[in-house]
Parts: sequence; C-alpha cells; structure tokens
Amino acid sequence: MEIEPYWVERVMVCRKRDLQKTGGQNMEKIQVQGVHHITLVGATRQVSIEFWEGMLGMPFIFEQPNLDNPGESHLYFDPGDGRLITVFTNENREVDTRSNPDGIGNLHHLAFAVSRATFTQVGQRLEARGVPHTGAIDRGFMDSIYFRDPLGQRIELACYKFEPPQGVAHAQVLIEAHRLRVENGAHHIQESHLADAITRLTARTQETLSEDRAAKHAYPKPVEEA
Repeated sequence: MEIEPYWVERVMVCRKRDLQKTGGQNMEKIQVQGVHHITLVGATRQVSIEFWEGMLGMPFIFEQPNLDNPGESHLYFDPGDGRLITVFTNENREVDTRSNPDGIGNLHHLAFAVSRATFTQVGQRLEARGVPHTGAIDRGFMDSIYFRDPLGQRIELACYKFEPPQGVAHAQVLIEAHRLRVENGAHHIQESHLADAITRLTARTQETLSEDRAAKHAYPKPVEEA
C-alpha cells in the first residue's frame, strides 16, 4: 500500500522535532506488538477463579508461585485471544469492594470483547448476581456496559458494531472512520463512518474486473414490496 505524502512529511517533521529535543541524538522506538499480559493484585485464589473463570468464562490455564513473592500464588487466565490475564493471590488478603481510584496514573477500566449475542445477555446475568451496571451505552463504533469486579475494579464488556473486511484489522477500519469523521466535522465516529470506511478499505484491498467501482442505483425498474 502506497504511503500518502502527508504522512511522510509528518514523520519527517516529528523526527526533526525529536532530534532538537534530544540535542541531536537519534532516538529509536521500542516497537511493541500487542498486549502480552495484564497482572492484577487479587484477594484469595477462590475469589479470583470464581470471577475470571466462573463469571467471565476465561479458562484457568496454569498456576505457579509468584516468583517475586513466594508467599503468593500467580494465576493465569486466557481472556479468549490467547493473551493472558494474571492475578497474584494471597489467602490472607480480605476482599475489599471499594472502587479503585480514578486519579492520574491509575487504571480507569479493563475492557473485554464479547459477541453481540453475549452482549445482549450481560445486563440480566449481572442482575442475577446482584451486580449494579450502567446498562448498554452507545459509543458510536461499539456498544459498552460497565460494572465493578469483586475488588472494585471497573470492567467494561464491549461489542464492535462492525466486522472488518477479510484480512483487515479492526484498527484499520477505525483509523479510516476517524478520517471520515474529521472530514465530515462530526463529533465522534458514527455508524455511517464505519460503513464508508469498510467500503474504502474493500476498494483498496480487493481487486475487481470492473472499470467503474462507483455506487450505482442498481434498479432499472421498480420492485414489489418485500
């Protein structure tokens, strides 16, 4: 895929600015390739397993001592994408349900992906446990619902409103939708931006024998009601 001249220029400007900041010393990125794992400080082993596997359905895949604190155990769960959610547990720790702080430097929330079918069931399944929640919230490009885990951490369950074209990542659709949002002067990404982003990306990534790919009316004659 050809890189647009605008982005080449932006990279050069930013590189020049960074060299000025560092007194001419060349800086290189430390490129990450995804989330490896997230580790939380839990309470007891049972509380951790019952929430992460017994409620959220994450398979409990292995356990070993906390290698930095032999008095604790380290539990590993698979959130569904092969990454890891891990929890330090200690049988002497009491459950503290107070909400975690939202100040600068603190974790605001953890978000996990769910299917549309599962999303429709989240509210009633939380209510069956007596867990307060926000109800479904429309985020433009996804739907979300929030609640607290047994130790006060805010959890989000999210469901995208779109499926990317074959071979295209969700992030590629979102950056294209962002560009469309800016072009249109919209406040936030809307479903129309997602739809048009998918059309653009399909045109870029999938060849066609047609010389003209523009949208067509497609109905030479009126049709009967469905």
